[in-house]
Amino acid sequence: MAGRPVGHVLPRSPAEALEPQRPPEPPVQEVPEDDSHPFLRMFDGLFNFVFILLCAALAVFYFIRVEFDRPGPLEVSTVLVVPKGESTTGIADRLAAEGVIADRRIFMTSIFYFMHLKGQGTLKAGEYQFDKHASMRQVLDTLVEGKSIQFRVTFPEGWTSQQVVERLAANPELDGPVPEVPAEGSLLPDTYSFGSKDTRQDIVQRMQLAHQKFLAKVWEERDPDIMVKTPEEAVILASIVEKETGVAEERPRIAGVFHNRLRKGMRLQSDPTIIYGIFGGSGMRDHPITREELERETPFNTYKINGLPPTPIGNPGRAAIEAVLKPAKTKDVYFVATGNGGHIFSTTLAEHNRNVAKWRKIEREIRARQAAEAAAAAAAEERGALLPEGEVGLAEAGGPIPLPNRNPVR
Repeated sequence: MAGRPVGHVLPRSPAEALEPQRPPEPPVQEVPEDDSHPFLRMFDGLFNFVFILLCAALAVFYFIRVEFDRPGPLEVSTVLVVPKGESTTGIADRLAAEGVIADRRIFMTSIFYFMHLKGQGTLKAGEYQFDKHASMRQVLDTLVEGKSIQFRVTFPEGWTSQQVVERLAANPELDGPVPEVPAEGSLLPDTYSFGSKDTRQDIVQRMQLAHQKFLAKVWEERDPDIMVKTPEEAVILASIVEKETGVAEERPRIAGVFHNRLRKGMRLQSDPTIIYGIFGGSGMRDHPITREELERETPFNTYKINGLPPTPIGNPGRAAIEAVLKPAKTKDVYFVATGNGGHIFSTTLAEHNRNVAKWRKIEREIRARQAAEAAAAAAAEERGALLPEGEVGLAEAGGPIPLPNRNPVR
């Protein structure tokens, strides 16, 4: 048709006529070929790889160094024994398990660097003190130097918190005060090693942490039929069991007696609770329990109150706590002293009364023997100057036989 531009295409529909005409596609540019030598290309790739690898190594080295010097996870100073002959891996595992180091892999890497590459000594066996928040560098230095600690302090099972604080105050190797007497029953009696940098409060915190860890562990393993419902109640009853007997194998049976009494709704009637209610944590008592003390109303006197006293009456040891959580399965509800440190148990009041009568006879014999020895001692003192050199009197040779520290009848 005349007048129509060449190449013009008529729209197929009115809608297509309204669409703007698309511009032509841009021409494809050809990429010039890399004409560099293959060796140069390989060298360039190798350089990039080495550079990236070096940057990664520097980042890892920096991270390890920062972590190596970072304050550690210990909340309180602690003592750890490294056995003789234990491997480096075993030592690292032990440190990690005790919470001394945060990352055993970094610690092992540091050992390899300092011990094997730089030849800076070896880890030595011994008993070591690690300070609160000690870094891995400080831990490693301690093990390489091999300076074992030399100080120890022992706290008997059943001691009150006040008695523990008094022993700490009397120890000249420790520094600093104990700000306040810890809660009764919150400390775990044991022998604690410590170093020259430890304070008295450090030992208290270590005893508290040991108590918490041990109680949490054994509570999960408790007998489901016991009469205490909380860990705190278990410690209260364990403190009574601890005071009632010094014979290790008797503890589960004594605990069983008290569980049976609680189960029957009987009062515990434990003499040590009378003493604690009167003298508190001082542990003072220089005479047998009197009738007036037995009748005295205190929150701790289990002859007067039902159930458990409000707090522990001392700090029980591991065996007493375990005895309460896994008591002996018996029907015993009474026990009485035998005169040799142990007790005889019974299930009925009639049987118990017979055992009490036997004990009274033993008690009279002991008191008569003590009186005779006291008289012999007095006589020996009067004629002391007349005794030939090297001779001793009866009292000096044998000494009095002490009665038990508590009323033996239950």
